[in-house]
Amino acid sequence: MNKTKATRRGVGLAALALATAALVPATASAQAQAFPTKPVRIITPFPVGGGPDGVARLVADKLSRAWGQPVVVENRPGGNGFIAIDAFKRGARDGHDIIVLDNVHLAAYPALFKKLPYDTAKDFDALLPLFKTYFFFTVATNSKYKTVGDLIADAKANPGKLDYGSWSVGNPVHLGSELFESATGTQMEHVIYKETTQLYTSVATGELAFALGSSATAGPLQRANKLRFLAAAAPQRVAAFPDVPTVSESGGPKGFEVIGWNAIAVPKGLPASVTDKIKRDIEKGLSEPDVLEKFKSFGYEPFPTTRPQFDQFVASETARFTDVIRKANVSLD
Repeated sequence: MNKTKATRRGVGLAALALATAALVPATASAQAQAFPTKPVRIITPFPVGGGPDGVARLVADKLSRAWGQPVVVENRPGGNGFIAIDAFKRGARDGHDIIVLDNVHLAAYPALFKKLPYDTAKDFDALLPLFKTYFFFTVATNSKYKTVGDLIADAKANPGKLDYGSWSVGNPVHLGSELFESATGTQMEHVIYKETTQLYTSVATGELAFALGSSATAGPLQRANKLRFLAAAAPQRVAAFPDVPTVSESGGPKGFEVIGWNAIAVPKGLPASVTDKIKRDIEKGLSEPDVLEKFKSFGYEPFPTTRPQFDQFVASETARFTDVIRKANVSLD
């Protein structure tokens, strides 16, 4: 081949490469602009009513307005969340079906079950957290415990005799309480209730020594002066309850936290342009004043984070749950 032809061929290949490269971002941009092309479904394992469902419906309303497409919430409660997850896995894999999951689904169940009907690494991309909420140590209004230190001292003096409650094995309240036992070197008895109302009523009457509870679940009885928030399992005092000390301020372990959170997850492998659009538009909706005001009524806090930061947070939560589950020898199989 002579030099002139080789040069022309090189120039032609270079031009083709440049055109191809220019086409890729244009295609990604077009995907993002086109999405969604039909109604979007937000599948949730939580029942109608209550905080998680309320937040999902706020998000759906904001996205409907932003996207010009109906965004509907589909409640699939029961079965440890597996009913909702199965519906999500059988649904659209292009971003038109997304799901709300909580910290138990993403960070605890992989250690609680030997065999799960889903794989967190293969089935989901946990895109962004919707909110976080801290738990409080709740006791009866007339409880003899004035500090967490009092509770720990009594538990150590009476191993296995103090009862705490939750509504199932493996929920954040149960695992948070197991974590508390591990951190304090105490042994207590876990009592399971079918309903949260029964659980916190038993705390109020003194049948249980304590139970961890959020503002949403235990708040009504606390506001009725039938429960007392002994301490917040948070790194600093919760803004809505400035008079309630943290666990460490109340004589408990330093840095002790029990946090609940919900997140939006999408099918694994979606184009970055689509996931970025979903994340950006949800974040925008969550930052609006009416949503932030609603969060206050639920006792929730915003949880802004980047995707790498959230991935790291989920990994740390998984490690923490796995450790306490193995130490407590808890299993759901």
